[in-house]
Amino acid sequence: MNRERVERLALLAPAGLLLLVVVAIPIARVVRLGFGGLEPLVRLAGDGRFHGALTNTLVFAGTSVALELVLGVIVALALHRAFPGRGLVRAAVVLPWALPTAVMALAWAWIMNDAFGVANDLLLRIGVIDAPVAWLAGPRTAMAALVLADVWKTTPFVALLALAGLQAIPEELDEAARVDGLGPLRILVRITLPLLAPVLLVAGVFRFVQAFGAFDLVYVMTGGGPGGSTETVSLYAYQAYFRYLDFGYGSTLALAGAAVVAALAAIAVRLVRDPEAAR
Repeated sequence: MNRERVERLALLAPAGLLLLVVVAIPIARVVRLGFGGLEPLVRLAGDGRFHGALTNTLVFAGTSVALELVLGVIVALALHRAFPGRGLVRAAVVLPWALPTAVMALAWAWIMNDAFGVANDLLLRIGVIDAPVAWLAGPRTAMAALVLADVWKTTPFVALLALAGLQAIPEELDEAARVDGLGPLRILVRITLPLLAPVLLVAGVFRFVQAFGAFDLVYVMTGGGPGGSTETVSLYAYQAYFRYLDFGYGSTLALAGAAVVAALAAIAVRLVRDPEAAR
């Protein structure tokens, strides 16, 4: 082992030790608690509440990430163009992402309140609805409210990544395409989006992992209600672990959620890298 490699390992050693203490040891403890036998796995397979929480999580994560990718690209394309005050607008766009999730969730819970929320007030004023709607009291509207809040907060993150990808695309490609007679839409579809695909893949996988593990947003806005219609796997694991003190099964739920998101992320990466695998 040469000296340069030893120096690199020495520089990485503190970070590696920190990861060992903060990440590896807790994971090992969760694995030990969760897989003390086959009983937790059998219980998990027949747990209808887990199946419902998994479905809710997939709906929430899939819908949120899809909307964020689309809106993030649109925002990035707008911010990529030159206009007066672009720097100030770029700074303002980042503000929702910079807010703590719990604070943002509390604000959205007030916005969606049926008695004094801003959402109902605005919709009543413009005539969209005739009476206040209890947004967080219905299964579908509660899930829609969660998705809306999550999209509002994290679209700026996707937009920043997409903007960085746009700035890395040589302007000569767009100029050559325009010379060849391609319009803006065809340039976007044939040149811009294919070149942005790696960036969007990273953003999509990262955001899906985050959305799948959503806890504070759901806990603050709906608490998993009404009737468990917005309960996520993370929230169910939290309830099992801290409310019911069922440490073994709570650990099993956490590990099952991690396994599902890891499998879905691996499939997404495989399909993007090898489109033929999807056929």
